[in-house]
Amino acid sequence: MIKVIYTVVIIVIAIIAIIVGLEVFSSYPNQAIVYNSNAPVQSIKTVTIQADPEKVWKILTDVNKWETWESDNKSPVLHGEFNSGNSFTWKSNGLSIQSNIKVAEPYSKIVWSGPAFGIFAIHTWTFTPLAGGYTRVDVRESMEGWLVSLFTHKLQTGLNSSLDKWLMALKVTAEK
Repeated sequence: MIKVIYTVVIIVIAIIAIIVGLEVFSSYPNQAIVYNSNAPVQSIKTVTIQADPEKVWKILTDVNKWETWESDNKSPVLHGEFNSGNSFTWKSNGLSIQSNIKVAEPYSKIVWSGPAFGIFAIHTWTFTPLAGGYTRVDVRESMEGWLVSLFTHKLQTGLNSSLDKWLMALKVTAEK
């Protein structure tokens, strides 16, 4: 029995060492500002919102209030103004994330990227004004990294669902 326990402990320690090694030695493309069309997990979603781009922009860039309208985004904190070069931290689906704002073109385009345990994501939002005071919001997200390679299907399904929920929450909030 002691040998079995000893073997299990050694296996657990080896798995932990491998995971720590993967995370420590992973290199994420810190300067990435373009959606990665070669990433193993990708999603592109669109919604039309009955609100002008300025209103939609204001809601999305008010990071500290995300949790009030989209329940999956926990503890969001914007560090500084919502400008290129600044960052924000938040939690989503149990992962702690630090996102770096790469592009912040008012009422037009937002790009942020950043790592979360075993994952590097690039998130792009574009706002297109439409007739009658509407806005088309296009969101694209790509994910790569060692964890993505291991759980591609689960992460793809989760990303699709998450972006659908996020866009619907943004629409409901902006149309109030």
